[in-house]
Amino acid sequence: MKMENIGKIFTAIVRGLIDSLKGTVALFYLDKNIKEKEERGSPPSYEYIKTRKSDVSKTPKQTPKIKQEGKILKRTLQCCGLNGGVFWLSILLFEYGLLPMVQYFLVFIFGQTSEIGSTAWSITHSFLSIIFRALWILPLMVLSKVVNSLWFQDIADSAYRYSRGRPQLLPSIGKLVADITFSFLIQAAFLIQASLVSYFPVAPFGYVFALIHNCMLYSLYSFEYKMYNMGWELHKRLNFIESNWPYFIGFGLPLAVLTSLTSSCIISGCIFSILFPLFIISANEASPDTNTTPARLPLFSPVIALSNTIFHKTLATADKNRVNTKKSS
Repeated sequence: MKMENIGKIFTAIVRGLIDSLKGTVALFYLDKNIKEKEERGSPPSYEYIKTRKSDVSKTPKQTPKIKQEGKILKRTLQCCGLNGGVFWLSILLFEYGLLPMVQYFLVFIFGQTSEIGSTAWSITHSFLSIIFRALWILPLMVLSKVVNSLWFQDIADSAYRYSRGRPQLLPSIGKLVADITFSFLIQAAFLIQASLVSYFPVAPFGYVFALIHNCMLYSLYSFEYKMYNMGWELHKRLNFIESNWPYFIGFGLPLAVLTSLTSSCIISGCIFSILFPLFIISANEASPDTNTTPARLPLFSPVIALSNTIFHKTLATADKNRVNTKKSS
C-alpha cells in the first residue's frame, strides 16, 4: 500500500473521529436554529386570517403565538434521565448500596467467620439478584428499548428536517417492511460476528477486531436514520459504509471504546443509550470522506449472505405451506 493511501486512510479516520464529536456542540444550538427557521417559514395566511377576523369584528385581539418545542435537547435529556438517572443509577444503588447493607447486617448477626453467615449471604445475594433482575431490570430494559427507539427517531427526524427538509422515504410499504426486517437480521447477526471475533486467540487482535466491528456497527446505527430519510435502501447503506470504512471506523470509535470499558452488557447498554443521541446529531451534520481507499472492508458480507439465506428459506417455506394449504382445501 502506498504512503499516499495510508495518509488518506489516517486522515479519514481522524476526520470521522472529529465529526463524531460535533453532536455535543450542535445539541445546544440546533433547537434554537430550528425554532428560528420555523418562525421565518411560518405560513403568512395564519397572520393574515387572524388580522382579517380582527378587522371584521372591530375588536382588537392579540394574535396567539405558535409554540415551538425544542425536541432535540429535550429528547436527549430524557434519554440521559431514563438510562442514566433511572436505569444505571438503580443498578449502582442495588450493587453498591442495598447488597453491602444486607451483607453487613448478616455479618453483624452471624459473625465475620461464621459458616452459617456465609451460606445465608450466598443464598440472600442470589435471591435478591434474581428478584431485582426479573422484577426491575428486565421490564425496565424492555421499556427503555421501546422508549429510546421513539426518542432516537424523534431526534433524527427533527435534525434531518432542519438540515435537509422533508424525508424521502422508501416508495412502498412492501419495501419498507422488507428493509426493516432485513436490517434487523443483519444487525443481530453482525453482533454475533463481533462477539465471535473477540475470541481470536492471539492478543490483542481479538479486542482490535471486535473494536473495528463495533465501530462499523455504531456508525451504521448513527447514519442509518439519515440514510433512511434520504431514501437509501439497506444494500446502498451497507455498501457506502464498507467502501468508506476509514471514515466510519473513526466515527464509531469513541462510542465503541466507551461501551467496551465495562464487562456488563447492561451497563454498556446504558452508556450507549445515553451517548447515542449525540452521534445521531453528529451523523446528520457530517459529510463523510469518500474515495479515501480503493479497497472495501467487507465486514457485513458474511452476515448479508447468512441473512439472505434465512430470508429466502423463510419465504420458500411460507410459499410451500401456502401451496399445501390450497391443495388440502
